[in-house]
Amino acid sequence: MGTIIVGAGLVLVVAAIVRRMIKDKKAGKSIQCGGDCGHCGGHCNH
Repeated sequence: MGTIIVGAGLVLVVAAIVRRMIKDKKAGKSIQCGGDCGHCGGHCNH
């Protein structure tokens, strides 16, 4: 039973992280650039 609870919690955490990454990507933010394409040479995708 404990394994199921821990596994479900882990799935929720991973889903939240992925959701946040997708939301940031749509908002024009990038892990590589930090939202400032001048900083990374302008190769960010918006």
